[in-house]
Amino acid sequence: MSEIQSIIKSRAQSLSARLTAIRRHIHMHPELSFEEFETGAFIERTLAESGIASTTVAGTGRVALIHGTKPGSRVVGLRADMDALPIEEAADRPYRSTVSGKMHACGHDVHSTCLLGAAIILQELREHFSGTVKLIFQPGEEKLPGGASLMIAEGVLTAPKVDFMIGQHVMPQLPVGVTGFRPGLYMASTDELYLKVIGKGGHGAMPHFNIDPVTVAAQMIVALQQVVSRAANPAIPSVLSFGKVEAKGATNIIPESVWLEGTFRTMDERWRAEAHERIRNIVDHTAQAFGARAELEIRKGYPFLQNHEDLTLRCKSLAEAYLGDAQVEALGIWMAAEDFAYFSQAVPSCFYRLGVRNEARGIVHSVHHPQFDIDEDALPIGAGMMSWLAISVLNA
Repeated sequence: MSEIQSIIKSRAQSLSARLTAIRRHIHMHPELSFEEFETGAFIERTLAESGIASTTVAGTGRVALIHGTKPGSRVVGLRADMDALPIEEAADRPYRSTVSGKMHACGHDVHSTCLLGAAIILQELREHFSGTVKLIFQPGEEKLPGGASLMIAEGVLTAPKVDFMIGQHVMPQLPVGVTGFRPGLYMASTDELYLKVIGKGGHGAMPHFNIDPVTVAAQMIVALQQVVSRAANPAIPSVLSFGKVEAKGATNIIPESVWLEGTFRTMDERWRAEAHERIRNIVDHTAQAFGARAELEIRKGYPFLQNHEDLTLRCKSLAEAYLGDAQVEALGIWMAAEDFAYFSQAVPSCFYRLGVRNEARGIVHSVHHPQFDIDEDALPIGAGMMSWLAISVLNA
């Protein structure tokens, strides 16, 4: 183990109690996407305690710089998201959410805490690295258009220009102490589908006088699955799912319309655009065939996330040196989406996973679950890892 690696590990562990307190404060005071005013102010105050000045970007986000004292001009960006979800926390913990209907169920409190911990460590170790670390505390990951896109539009990747981006995200499937990496294609693009099928309502016993939007919607759902099963290249991961179907009729009432909401996800931009056209054609032609009408909105979301091959392999190797080979796993493709993808499309990036699972303590629930929690031993690991990766990439 190198001297700097040993210093980082020791300093991260000594911060454990403080990191736990920071995480619990953020967890107890969740704010939804683009409403992170108090969270941003808390982050600003915490950075200031270590002598780190920050500026506001994208309304509620914060950005700060830490300059190494060794000669060098590289800039590495470290990103954490800050927003919570509209979920009522179900578990009874002393640090449960104090805000009804809002909860940090995706670990963004953890991400912000780990980046604050990394900031404290990096500020103390400036003589050990060259170049600059740009700390990016991002709002609105959970809501389109995504805070990453807004921060990029406001110049977060410039002045100084960012050469590499690193992001860390909790993963409840990985035990605490384990991290996961995947070079290349990792996460999917995400588009939201909003569809209204309009027919002619009436008595259920007299369907010949009506145009039944329920059966038309059913035909559409079945037909649209062929976009993935028959039109898509099997080598390109694709998913089309409808999670909401609302028909406000009754046992003997055919409704006037049916409302559907769904998602389309893939990992190829050309196919993504083609699939959108196929979805529109199937919806329009199916409606026409049955004498109905359809109104479809495809709300384009985040692009696919592609980790830079060389940078990610380098970070994986660094993680093995920091944690041990057995504590670093190779990840598979994941069809969830993340607006860190905007960073990955702009500069060489590495988005990796931090294990937070502890089955012995019942910490097993997935993200977006009302009982989601983490083993807080992950906090100094996450803070130390971000510090180690940033210093190592800058000094390479």
